[in-house]
Amino acid sequence: MPTHILGARLIDPANGRDEITDIYCQDGKIIALGQAPSGFSAAKTIDARGLVAAPGLVDLSVALREPGYSRKGNIASETLAATAGGITSLCCPPQTKPVLDTAAVAELILDRARESGHAKVFPIGALTRNLAGEQLSELVALRDAGCVAFGNGLANFTSNRNLGRALEYAATFDLTVVIHSQDSDLSEGGLAHEGPAAAFLGLAGIPETAETIALARNLLLVEQAGVRAHFSQLTTARGAQMIADAQARGLPVTADVAMYQLILTDEALHGFSSLYHVQPPLRSVADRDGLRQAVKSGVISVISSHHQPHEADAKQAPFGETEAGISSAEILLPLALTLVEDGLLDLPTLLARLSSGPAAALQLPAGQLSIGGAADLVLFDPSSSTVAGERWHSKGRNCPFIGHCLPGAVRYTLVDGRVAFVG
Repeated sequence: MPTHILGARLIDPANGRDEITDIYCQDGKIIALGQAPSGFSAAKTIDARGLVAAPGLVDLSVALREPGYSRKGNIASETLAATAGGITSLCCPPQTKPVLDTAAVAELILDRARESGHAKVFPIGALTRNLAGEQLSELVALRDAGCVAFGNGLANFTSNRNLGRALEYAATFDLTVVIHSQDSDLSEGGLAHEGPAAAFLGLAGIPETAETIALARNLLLVEQAGVRAHFSQLTTARGAQMIADAQARGLPVTADVAMYQLILTDEALHGFSSLYHVQPPLRSVADRDGLRQAVKSGVISVISSHHQPHEADAKQAPFGETEAGISSAEILLPLALTLVEDGLLDLPTLLARLSSGPAAALQLPAGQLSIGGAADLVLFDPSSSTVAGERWHSKGRNCPFIGHCLPGAVRYTLVDGRVAFVG
C-alpha cells in the first residue's frame, strides 16, 4: 500500500545522505524523498519523528536450520527474528541437511522464504558436494537457482590443490567465494582461544595460528586464481592486518566479523557457560580491540550476526560437549549500537558496516535507500533501549546477551514497503 514515512532522520551511507525528511513508498519501491510526488495518496502514514530511517540491515550469515534441523529453527522463525533485529536481507550458509549443494535445496529454501514473507533470503551454496572438500558442486546450476556466493564453512579441503582448482573454477564464472580460515589440524579438539584463560580453565586451546596460517594460504590461492573472495568470521587482530595488506596489494577481498566478537573475549569463559562456546572461538582482549579498529578503518567492511540457533539441550551438557554458536540476529542492531555508545563508530559508519558494506561484498541488490529501489528499511529509536529476550522470535534462546539492556529499539522493519515487523 502507498506509505508515507513522516519526519525521519534518513541515514543512507551508500548515497551519502543524512537528513530529516519524508519517505514515500509505493508498489514496494521508494518513489520519493522529501516532497510527495504528484497525485500520491497515502494509505498508511508512519510518524517517524525522532526515529532514524536506515537501509534494512544486510546480514551475511544467518543459519535458518531448514531443511534438516527444525528442532533448532526454521525459515519462518529465523527470518522473523531477523526482521526484529532490523534485517531485511540475509544470506543463509550451506550447512543444511541435505547440504545446500543442489538446485533443489536452494529452490526449497527460497520457496519457503517467500511463503514466510519476512526477510529476503539469499542462499550461499556449498562449494563442494556435501562440504567434503573433494568434488565441486554444480556451481553454475546453483547460481541459476539463486545462490549468490559459495563456501565450505569451516570444513577444510582435502588438499590445497583441490581448493586452488575450486577457486579457479569460481573465477572462470565470476562467482564470489566465502572463505572461513581455520586450519583443521591446528584447531582439532580445541574449545577456546589458546591463552591464559584456556590454560586456567583446563580447556584445549585453538591458537591464533589456526586462523593466520590458513588465511595466508587462502590469500595466496585467491591471488593466484583471481577470484573475488569474502573472508568470513575473522577472529584475530593479526588476521585483520593480513586482510589489510592484501587489500593494499589490490586483491578483490572483503571481510566480516561476528558482532559478538566485537564485544566478548575469552575472559567470558571463566564461568564455563556454554553460551560462550563458539567456533571459531572468542579471542583475547587484544584481538577484539584489533578487530574493532579494523571495523573502524573499513578493512573489515561487514558486521554480521553469525546467528546459530540451537535447541535448549544442545547447550546443557558440560562446556566441551555442547554445540557451538550464538543466537543473536534479532538483537543485531541494538548490539551494534553499543559500538556507537562506546565511541568507536559514528552512526552513519556503523550503518554502512551493517548495510551497504555487506551488500557490496556479495553484490546484493540491497543496502541503500534510492528512489526507484526496494523499500527495504528499518526505523529505530536511538534514544530508547531494548531488553534482550523480552520478546524473542528465534527458536534458539542460546544467547548470552538475554537480559541485558541494549541501546536503541527497532520500531518498524519494512520489506518491499510492507511492514514486516513492529516493535
